[in-house]
Amino acid sequence: MRADAQKNRDHLLAVAGTAIAEQGVEVSLRDIARRADVGLATLLRHFPTREALLDALLRTSFDELTARAGELETSSAPDEALVSWLRDCVVWTTEYRGVTVLMAAAIEDPDSALHASCVTLRSAGARLLARAQAAGTARGDIDGSDVFALVAMLAWLGDQPSLAPRAERLFGVVASALLTSAGGS
Repeated sequence: MRADAQKNRDHLLAVAGTAIAEQGVEVSLRDIARRADVGLATLLRHFPTREALLDALLRTSFDELTARAGELETSSAPDEALVSWLRDCVVWTTEYRGVTVLMAAAIEDPDSALHASCVTLRSAGARLLARAQAAGTARGDIDGSDVFALVAMLAWLGDQPSLAPRAERLFGVVASALLTSAGGS
């Protein structure tokens, strides 16, 4: 890709990230193009669909969260690693309003541009969970899909103005429920 085209693409992603953080994932593509000072055709040349734009925007974050899981696997106690990663995921998902709905749909749709990234992210959480389960610090009756769903649930709480003040306390309740009495949070 030419340097000027890459610069335009990066600018569109930065503007889209801000717009989605403010208005949610259903923000108008026309509005994103307007904010970026380009025509809609320019936006669509770089990102032919909303999902392609979201995939490009979110993939880096998914990759970072997956890498973070790998770091935690080797640097933290199993229960601490699981809770820390869960917190990182929840914090990230609350940055982009409505992204949890997309993630929940994409993980079930192999044709989705976001599918592979969501599956990789779920697998990273499942590895942390399995490690904590093997150490006897996490409940044995849950799996990676449950952890993925808990991220979505906790992020949804943060998206709801009337519930957001409870989000941190409820995160603690959920984290404690994931762990056995041998674990901590």
